Parts: sequence; structure tokens; C-alpha cells
Amino acid sequence: MKLLSEEQITEFRTFIIQHDFFYVAGHKEPDGDCICSCLVLGLLLKSTGKAYQLLSAGPFKRPEIHQYEKSFSTSMQFLTEEERRRTGLIIADCSEYARLGDIDGDTKNLDTFIIDHHKTAACPEGASCLIDPSAPATCSLVQMLYEGITGKVSKEAAEILFFGLSTDTGFFRFLTSDSAEVFHAAARLVDAGADPRTTYDLITSGKPYTTRKLIGIMLDRAERYLNGRLIVTYEKIEDTQKWGVEGRDSDSLYQLLLSVKGVEAVVFLRQETETSCTGGFRSRDTVDVSEVAAKFGGGGHKNASGMSVEGKIDTLVPAIVKEFARLM
Repeated sequence: MKLLSEEQITEFRTFIIQHDFFYVAGHKEPDGDCICSCLVLGLLLKSTGKAYQLLSAGPFKRPEIHQYEKSFSTSMQFLTEEERRRTGLIIADCSEYARLGDIDGDTKNLDTFIIDHHKTAACPEGASCLIDPSAPATCSLVQMLYEGITGKVSKEAAEILFFGLSTDTGFFRFLTSDSAEVFHAAARLVDAGADPRTTYDLITSGKPYTTRKLIGIMLDRAERYLNGRLIVTYEKIEDTQKWGVEGRDSDSLYQLLLSVKGVEAVVFLRQETETSCTGGFRSRDTVDVSEVAAKFGGGGHKNASGMSVEGKIDTLVPAIVKEFARLM
């Protein structure tokens, strides 16, 4: 992870100074990194005396982030045209307005600052951007901005940042040998009051019983391709109807399948409607799943990416396997 330069911190500080009110938004179907980044950006704005509103289209499907849902709204606070001219929009953990989802209000034509760490992120025209794929989580970038502007994070901010960092790194499982700065930053959060054991329990406990039933179905359905190097599994609409939208624990599923000897990548597809699917891609080491996700309109990181695409599982699986065959 690269450290932020003084110029990058100054640019964000100036953005805050130049506006009176802020909308802070993350992508739809948020994860822990997205939600925690937004929450701490709100705390940072509050520490500088600025007013703000946290926005999220949801849904908050992941059990570990349910506790934060009440802090977010799906509707933008009404502002006059004059007030909008003094308003800033901060987007965390994504770089596309479309990925904000169905938020009631106009997010366009606002001064915008984007903070993201996805490899496939691109800065929209007219926006200011801090995009760094070397960061393991957007929370890492937010921490450096917070520290650069205030000097040290508060206990509340440290606990939230550590939570977000832990979710996006698989509680540090996904980090590599060049991650010393990440651990230095995590140590500062612990020093400020974050509790690793409490955080781990918040992330891993409280899963609905249905998640375990659905994982069993997904494991039974899993098929190997490309001489066993790729595993693909899927969830049907009737599975969702029977076990509910909270019946998914894809992180545990990926972990189980990637632990299989010889497996380099895993794909999980979910039939959301009769004509559309979402997909998750995970890999070990060298396989860049973001390249495959990008072929289907998605994106993300080298070892963790996703997509939302028109189509059905039966036709998507061979198309996805074909794209992996080009890489593996």
C-alpha cells in the first residue's frame, strides 16, 4: 500500500473547506468496507464542523452491517439550488454514479470527490478522484485522509475503520508480503481503541441458520473446469425464495472452494431475476479475475471481483469458463 502524498491530503482538505454541506454515498448492495468508509468520512466531516447526510440504496444484505443501516438514508435531503452550489458529494468504494443505485434525488451536477481502491475504477469527467488499487480497502485511504487532516483517529472512528479493513481483507488473510504499511495502519487503529477479537466476532458470528443450508446446496452444485483449476457454482431463483436473501454467505463459500487442492479461481453466480444474474469471482495469487469480470460489465480487484449482467446461468457458465480459459 502506498502512503498518500501531502498533495492528495491537501486536495481533499480543500474540497471539504470549499463546501458547506455534503452527501456521502457508497455503492448499492454495500459491503463492510463501503459502509465503514462512509461512516468515518461522516465523522471526519463532523470533526471539521461540516453538516452531512449518509446515503445508501441498500439493501443491507450482509448480517455484519445490519447494525449500521439506521445511519443511512435512501432519499437525499432537499436543498435549494443555491445550497446545492455549496454542496459536495463524496462517493466511497466505487467510481460510477450508476453503481450508487436507486437513491431518491439528483446526485449529478454536484461537486464530486471519489475515493476508491478498485483496480477497474476510473475517474468520471469533472470529478476529483483518489483512486489507489494498491490500497487493500477504501477504509485504508479514508484512514490516511483522516489522520492527515486531524492528526489521529478517534476511538469510534478506529473501531469502524478496523471493521471495514477486516471485512475487505478477510481479516488480513488476503494480504501479501508487501503489506507492511497496512499492518502499521492497523496497529494505529488498535492503539486508538479498536479490538481485533470483538471485530472478528462481529464479522463471523450471528449468521442465519439458512446460510449453512444454502452453502450445502452450493457445494453440492459445484463443478470443476479447466482441469480442476476453476470451480463454478450457482444459486437459482427458487433457492432465494426458499432460503431468503440473507441465506447467502458467499465469503465462507469462496473460502471452502479455494481451499481445494489445485483450484486457482472460483465463480459464484446468482439468478436474480428471470433475465439477470449477479456474479462473484475469487482467485488465488496470479489469476486476475477482474479481467473476466470486466468482460461482463463488472470489475473489482485482481483476486476479488463482481458483476451484474443480463442473462441466465445456463448460458453464462460456458461463456465465463471460456474467458477463464484465456487466462489460465
